[in-house]
Amino acid sequence: MLLEHLQAKLDAIRAQDLTRFTRIAETGTAPRQTVRGSDGTARELLMFCSNDYLGLAAHPAVADALAEGARRYGGGSGASPLVSGHSRAHHEVEALLGRWFEPHIPNARAIGFCTGYMANLAVVTALGDGDAEIFSETLNHASLIDGTRLAKAPVTRYGHCDVDGLRALLAASTARIKLIVTDAVFSMDGDIAPLPALLALAEDFDAWLIVDDAHGLGVLGELGVGSLEHFGLRSERLIVVGTLGKAAGLAGAFVVAHETVTDYLLQAARNYIFSTASPPAVEHALLTSLALMRGELGRERRMHLRALQARLRAGIAALLDRHPSLPWRLADSQSPIQPLIVGGNAEVMALAAALEREGLRVPGIRPPTVPKGEARLRITLCATHAQADVDRLVAALEACA
Repeated sequence: MLLEHLQAKLDAIRAQDLTRFTRIAETGTAPRQTVRGSDGTARELLMFCSNDYLGLAAHPAVADALAEGARRYGGGSGASPLVSGHSRAHHEVEALLGRWFEPHIPNARAIGFCTGYMANLAVVTALGDGDAEIFSETLNHASLIDGTRLAKAPVTRYGHCDVDGLRALLAASTARIKLIVTDAVFSMDGDIAPLPALLALAEDFDAWLIVDDAHGLGVLGELGVGSLEHFGLRSERLIVVGTLGKAAGLAGAFVVAHETVTDYLLQAARNYIFSTASPPAVEHALLTSLALMRGELGRERRMHLRALQARLRAGIAALLDRHPSLPWRLADSQSPIQPLIVGGNAEVMALAAALEREGLRVPGIRPPTVPKGEARLRITLCATHAQADVDRLVAALEACA
């Protein structure tokens, strides 16, 4: 009876063209990766689905630093940070990130987490207590949504980038503590939240502004510090979550805020207190990848990435002009995330399969990750793509059209 119950649920998922499955990557993250599909066949594909935006995951200096960290510290950390898992490498990464964000957050201090999911759960649940009300963006990442579900505070959702609507909700609130919670770069749409306007609301209504900058760190700003640098923001009300498994090319995450906030998280964030710390070898390697991100290599790769974005958008716009009857729509994105909205679940999966037959891996994204009727190809660009790679993708889309 129990297995039959689950099988019925699986059958319902399959009937809606929503079945998910894993693939096996036989080689490391790169624009060209050997992948074994569900049929067991391995082949090299041109990948447009990685969040390794600066191409640092496979950088030789990062690999060397990871090996050096393993020789120095061994494998795992052995315990939670408050027991014995907080190494010198963890301390140095947190100190570095605190210095990076000091121009944007007074008395900034960073605290590390194993993953971005854990960091988002931690900050929202720790601050979203019974005295608070949470104002959550409609298109927030699942980790922020789950954080609001676990928090004790009541949750009010506001429309996507709807500053006026949020203002009305804040004005109507009687909560003593208010938390505005938003992605910076929205992971399925690629657009950027109106952070200056949101910070102005936080000032007007004495609220915290919690910003998940997972897809902005390393990509936005001249130095790659992310959305705060992009907009030139500075306030002690800002609380930023960043992940280190995307543009930084490794793993882990952090929360950076005024030191009083991070001191409180160290005491109250269950996800920090009761989780084994990330491997110190990874933290040691992060010192190298973060230096590359902030240095000349990072600047050059950000410039190249922006040129690739412009080339892709121009190519797809021209394609859509040539095929006005196509229901496809290119989302308005200023980031390496360039969604091509197709519509139906079956249609987007057929398009993704057609591209894969041509040797390109571009994943189809379906509900509930995106709204019903807005299934899409989530095209992501990396600085290690060449212009010819972008042209090949546009040509393949043209053939499918």
